[in-house]
This record gives sequence, C-alpha cells and structure tokens, in this order.
Amino acid sequence: MSGKNKLINLPVIKGMRTTLTTLQKMVDNNEKFTVLTCYDAIFAKILENAGVDVLLVGDSLGNVLQGHSTTLSVSMDDMIYHTRCVAQGSSKALIIADMPFGSYQISPQQAFDNAARLLAAGAQMVKIEGGNIMSETVHFLTQRGIPVCAHIGLTPQSIHQLGGYKLQGSTDKTAKQLLDDAKHLEKAGAAMMVMEVIPARLAKKITHALQIPTIGIGAGAGCSAQVLVLHDALGLYHLKKPRFVKDFMAGAGSIQEAVGHYVSAVKTGQFPAQEHEF
Repeated sequence: MSGKNKLINLPVIKGMRTTLTTLQKMVDNNEKFTVLTCYDAIFAKILENAGVDVLLVGDSLGNVLQGHSTTLSVSMDDMIYHTRCVAQGSSKALIIADMPFGSYQISPQQAFDNAARLLAAGAQMVKIEGGNIMSETVHFLTQRGIPVCAHIGLTPQSIHQLGGYKLQGSTDKTAKQLLDDAKHLEKAGAAMMVMEVIPARLAKKITHALQIPTIGIGAGAGCSAQVLVLHDALGLYHLKKPRFVKDFMAGAGSIQEAVGHYVSAVKTGQFPAQEHEF
C-alpha cells in the first residue's frame, strides 16, 4: 500500500440517521421534508414510524408541557433533559434542539458551551433565534463543528419586544430586513432556516434567494419544509388554534395515523393550504 491517502468505500447501512446532506438532497430533488416538535422517547418513536424526517426539541415545551404563556422560562437543564429523552427514543430522524433564552445571547463562547451540551445530549443541530445580529455567533459555532438552524420572523423569545404573537415582515421595510437577515445568516454558516409567521409571498422569495433549506411555520407552502408544534397538529391547543395550524387528529384513528396524514399532506403540497397562510 502506498503512502498516499486512499478513499474507502464503506457499505451503505440501512436505517442510518437522517443528515443535513440527506435533507439537502431532498430539497435539491424538489421533495418536501417534514418536521414536528418532540419532547420524549415515546413520541420520538411514533413520529419516526409515521415518517417524520426531523424532530425539533422545541423550547415550546415551556408552553405545552410546563403551562407557561411564553418560552422564556425554559432552562438549559430543561432542554438537555428533553433532548436526551428524544434521542433515547429516536434512531433515524435528525434531531434539532432549541437554544433557550439566555443561553446564547451574551457571547459566541457562551453559545458554544451550551450548544456543545445539547449535542452531547443527542442533538445533531441547534436552533438559534434572531436576525443578522446572531451572524457572528452562527459563524463561531459552525466553524467549530456545530450545525446551526437559524430562526427569523416571529421569534417567540423576543415576544415582549415584538409586542405579541403577530405577523412579521408585513411592510416593505421589514420584509427587506428579513430577506437581508436570511442572506447574512446563510453566509455566516446556517445550514437551515426556520421562518415563522411571515407572509407566504415573502417566505417563498426568501426560499428562492437561499441555497439552504427553509422550514416554514405560518409561512406558506413555498418553503422547503414545514414544522408544527406536535400538540397543535394533534388538536391540543395551549391557548387557541393558530391560523396556520390544522388538526390532523380529526378523522384519524390513532396518533400515528394523524402524524402520517401530516407527513403526506406536507409532501404532496396539500398543507399548508391558502387558509393557513398570511
């Protein structure tokens, strides 16, 4: 054998975990992928068996599990615990974990320390809320091996600053700001982009402007993927049914069947429909 490096052809192993490369190939082939929030091992198995591609351990657990009106009370310990639970029940889906409020805003170094804890707990990616101001942090993390999903539009951790859960990017000025934010975050290294509660037309424009996949929630059907809070998709609303949500339990005989309906509806373009858009 010569001293030169040689490529090794590894066998393809069935049941390997979904990766960012997997999802990017789906997008490049014009295939939608599906995301749902998940907080425990049992639901991780159910969602995977129904065909969900990505499990988001969301800080929405502050609302649906802890009963709070915002996500601001969720701690790093909460996120680590639930990420471990989801990872324990999961074998295929990509796992994204939310960085909770206060865990990444001080400095890139603080963000790295906490993101590393989430990856150690079983996540393959972390999600960070915020626009261009978070570009330095995104760059810092991705240059050190931590994949980042950005999150723009309605950012629940900034709910008091935004003045409530309301549509973002509805004016020419704010729409341009979101497009600029998305481009800066992609350039900084973000590998995916969540867009929440923005006009469908704007979300489609941003999706076409980026090379990375976009994940919509209340952002119309023009995104690369869709995400819902699991409890919302099952008709279990913390406060009231959001406009962008569909109850997939209606007419379903089981939770797994309901989730299967969600997966099918996203992949065939039936969800979200015009009634779920802004």
